[in-house]
Amino acid sequence: MANHIELKSITQENLKPLWDISFGPKADLEWMKWNGPYFNDPVQTFGEFSTGWGKSLVKSPMAMMIMVNDKIVGLVMSYWADNHLKQWLEVGISIYDSTMWGKGIGSQALLSWLQNQFDYFDYLPHIGFTTWSGNEGMQRLDEKCGMTKEAVIRKVRYLNGQYYDSVKYGVLREEFNNC
Repeated sequence: MANHIELKSITQENLKPLWDISFGPKADLEWMKWNGPYFNDPVQTFGEFSTGWGKSLVKSPMAMMIMVNDKIVGLVMSYWADNHLKQWLEVGISIYDSTMWGKGIGSQALLSWLQNQFDYFDYLPHIGFTTWSGNEGMQRLDEKCGMTKEAVIRKVRYLNGQYYDSVKYGVLREEFNNC
């Protein structure tokens, strides 16, 4: 049976199950090794999540849950690289259960998210995605979704005594519409 993959807005009621799969005691924290690990982000308690970052996700046009067969498996999100100017949008994706990786969920979710963001921000000509050279899977995902490698900033991400590159991808509206 094929997986039914959809994006859904986040409600207050979703915060606990979202925290459970991302940071909770039974969470598969493998995703944290690939999602900007050089930032050394802590594992958040439910209190920290529900009053901080998690709270900011509720009913936000900048984040949605990735649902597979009506089960939360991850998030897609956006942020403004240029802050209040709101002309340079970057997107991201996290699938929290590593057993769900490599099954086409990420590409379907990212393509849907890109379409959602181009529709919502109908004035934007470009959407970007930044990852790091140590995350080859994310680079393959970006390319699979029709994004172009636009920049490599060499040796700026430091992790475990080693420098990695920051890798920037992007897609123009007219390129995305031709996918």
